[in-house]
Amino acid sequence: MSEEQDGPIVKPLPPELFYDHGGNAETRWEAMSEGGYATPNDRFYVRSHSPTPKIDVASWTLRIEGPGVSRGLTLGYEDLLALTAVSVTRALECAGNGRVFFAEQEGREAEGTPWRLGAVGVAEWTGVPLRHLLEEAGLLSSAVEVMPEGLDETRLARPLPREKALADGTILAHTMNGERLPPDHGYPARVVVPGWSAVASVKWVGRIFVSDEPLLTYWNTEEYVLIGPDYEPQEGPGRGPAITVTYVNSALELPWTALLQRGPNTITGRAWSGAGAISQVEYNIDGTEWQPARLTGPNIPGAWTRFEFDWEAHPGEHELRSRATDERGNTQPHSVPYNEQGYLYNAVVAHPIAVSH
Repeated sequence: MSEEQDGPIVKPLPPELFYDHGGNAETRWEAMSEGGYATPNDRFYVRSHSPTPKIDVASWTLRIEGPGVSRGLTLGYEDLLALTAVSVTRALECAGNGRVFFAEQEGREAEGTPWRLGAVGVAEWTGVPLRHLLEEAGLLSSAVEVMPEGLDETRLARPLPREKALADGTILAHTMNGERLPPDHGYPARVVVPGWSAVASVKWVGRIFVSDEPLLTYWNTEEYVLIGPDYEPQEGPGRGPAITVTYVNSALELPWTALLQRGPNTITGRAWSGAGAISQVEYNIDGTEWQPARLTGPNIPGAWTRFEFDWEAHPGEHELRSRATDERGNTQPHSVPYNEQGYLYNAVVAHPIAVSH
């Protein structure tokens, strides 16, 4: 069904747009500032657990099966495209986004790809509500979990609770920002699970297994679990609590380290939360009092909003900080509990700035 490309990632990774982490690619935040509200496909970050597969869409099928459905369902690509589609604009964020700051700000290094804050992006995803597909397959009242499985080398599979699989906004997407899904982003079909870490939004889906009991896989017992002194050990096979929702976070649309001219500057950034829209963003210059930033443009729940503030920059070395609060009152903390795999870092980050004389 799949044949790997020569390199792990198909699309070009120009250094002005990405940090190349070898098999994964992090968007540079200064490249975000050049686009609109959604992240263009050519600069959307890439997180994969094996090389992007080359899938022959002529022979690709999607199978929905398992004891949680009465009749099952098999679709080809054209069958999928013929179904009534919806569009949702949502963020996808890697659970390890911000991992490098466990070492740089908390003093404890975590294992994994050293993301700063560029493993997040917003796109308009178009596809079929997963609920409709499950109903067509004869979803039973006894169904407990729904597990998409990818056609990549690792066959990544991560279960969703029934309620999340049926929720509004959870879709099987075939289109990204008005274009056919790019290979690196899940062609021919991927799940999009709003508000949850992107590992749940399985790419290159070929099978959806519907169970009548809880499911355990490598991806919710060994990886994408929280392991550390502040987390209770799990009873049973899991090493720690499985990651689900993403936290409120923000980033400045500046290089790391940023070089700015002295005098007036308008600083821009973006803030997002899996829990809903952003209600407030504040900024802090060199540890002074927090001040309100201006929210600009759309503020779509589960996606992000842009913000800006003015700064009269004086020569020398500085640190800028942003702090977002979402509509449920969640605010970025000053620090976060350590976990070995470096997940869910959303503390306020000190962004280094050098201002010329």
